[in-house]
Amino acid sequence: MKYISVVFFFLFIPTLANAQEWNDQTLLIVYSPRYFGPNAFPMPELRLGTAPERYEVEVRGEYHYYTGDQTRNLFMRALLPFFRGKAGMEATFVMFERFRMTPETRDERHAESTETSGGPSQNNGDVVLTAFFQLLRSERWVDALFNFGLKTASGERLVDARFTDETAYWMDFSVGRDLFRSENRKYVVRMQAMAGFYCWMTNSMKLRQNDAALFGAGLLGTFDSVSLRSDLTGFVGYMNNGDRPLMWRNNLRFGYRGHILSLYYTHGMRDSLYDTYAMGYVREF
Repeated sequence: MKYISVVFFFLFIPTLANAQEWNDQTLLIVYSPRYFGPNAFPMPELRLGTAPERYEVEVRGEYHYYTGDQTRNLFMRALLPFFRGKAGMEATFVMFERFRMTPETRDERHAESTETSGGPSQNNGDVVLTAFFQLLRSERWVDALFNFGLKTASGERLVDARFTDETAYWMDFSVGRDLFRSENRKYVVRMQAMAGFYCWMTNSMKLRQNDAALFGAGLLGTFDSVSLRSDLTGFVGYMNNGDRPLMWRNNLRFGYRGHILSLYYTHGMRDSLYDTYAMGYVREF
């Protein structure tokens, strides 16, 4: 029994040491968009000031490019309007994220590895739930919408700085107004803007959460069954530790009888490091 105890001691102590060493390393991870993967801090959708009236289900493939990190993932979205377009809910989920980081990016983010053995790392992401409520509909003035979003802590691979393993939430008001609309409503040019608040938990013992001002503005052009949308969205955190991302997002849609092909391009600025290319299929009901 004495010899078994000695063997157990020499086998178990290195394991504890390695676990403690990595636990110390996770305390160095900076909880901000600049030092995490592209899906860790979801940017709230800039809505049009109106609640959607039709159900939507989308499957989207995304490719995020940054010189120190290349990420691919599958994105799922479901939109459920209620009360004839006066309110609704939306659920999104990042699935099967695969990434490949350079050693320099891994070290900068205090991550564990660039990839797992046998190929690029793969993991599931966060679930995001959003609720929105129509506050005002006015052709003379503006349409106004209140939006509340919650990011769960379901994402994996905190050790690789892919997802934070902490919750986040945001609240915003969006407004929209048609600048031009044809009599048959097939041709529309619309502007939209939003302002709100974004908050997420951190690993700091002194500052347990980071608060940010959320903003955005954009234009939408609809030409029969084709639409083109471009907007600028971002938030500004008060820690100034890589928490001030800005995104220029573009979306081109082609629709036919409830079937929609959706193409996306996003250019990251400031603390948003990635350019994103995506293609999705949307089914309307």
